[in-house]
Amino acid sequence: MFVSGRMSKELITAGPDVTIFEARTMMTEKNIRHLPVVDAAGKLIGIVTDRDVRDAMPSTLLKKTDYELTLAKIMNYPIGDIMTKNPMTIKAYYTIQDSLLVMQKKKVGALPVVDEEGYLKGILSTRDLLTAFVNIMNIDEPGTLLCIVVKEQRGQMKKIVDIITEEKISLGSVLVARFWDEEKRAIFPYLLTNNVINVKKKLLEVGFEIIDPMKWYLEQLPKI
Repeated sequence: MFVSGRMSKELITAGPDVTIFEARTMMTEKNIRHLPVVDAAGKLIGIVTDRDVRDAMPSTLLKKTDYELTLAKIMNYPIGDIMTKNPMTIKAYYTIQDSLLVMQKKKVGALPVVDEEGYLKGILSTRDLLTAFVNIMNIDEPGTLLCIVVKEQRGQMKKIVDIITEEKISLGSVLVARFWDEEKRAIFPYLLTNNVINVKKKLLEVGFEIIDPMKWYLEQLPKI
């Protein structure tokens, strides 16, 4: 799955001369956390996050009058003063997996998507990755997603599939991913049923560990 199919294309952008007040208002009204900054030609030159805006705010320890005066002054500064210049970017032909790894390593919550000349074409956020995860796992159909932690050795998948088959449950999809421990893997079978009590019981009986799928997923996202 490629970035081009998951990135947000209806972009909300701003020029570097837009004030912090205008940017904050825009981000609040549009319910976005990342605002790409482009030049007059549409080339990406920076990005402003909701954290950048919060960090620019004066200390609440100031007296009320001092706080209000400082805030008024700050709000008139251009976002060019607080934006991250030359931010990390990706191309539309990158895979979703590549993008997730970049976001995790660089600890960013969104990646602008640019073409070879630096023109902004889209933006990929953790929200988009979550939607992609839902689609990949086909969990928009009624069913139950399990997360089974297994040792990194042969035959583990067969044991899981055999248990599911014995219970006469249809398997919607299966995803295998890394776990926090290098010697383990996380297997995500999506079962097309909500009655998984017996399956879970049998999995636990043979020594598998079952955890909340969202716990694994959220641990993969960058801490922002």
